[in-house]
Amino acid sequence: MSTGPLATLSGEAGSDDPFTALRAIAKLRKEVDALEVLAVRRARNSNASWQLIAIALGVSKQAVHKKYGRS
Repeated sequence: MSTGPLATLSGEAGSDDPFTALRAIAKLRKEVDALEVLAVRRARNSNASWQLIAIALGVSKQAVHKKYGRS
């Protein structure tokens, strides 16, 4: 995925129209979640530990393992 859609959605999230902003924020969440899943998978495929991934995400090792342990 290129950063173009993220930049567009980010701009829309700052819209003066609250409904445009809310729709953009909801879409941004979905895009970022998908990017996070991919990054965690790549990290694990590179033999990164759950602890290192958790530190990078700013969460506990248990939280990241619970969320992605079966991915």
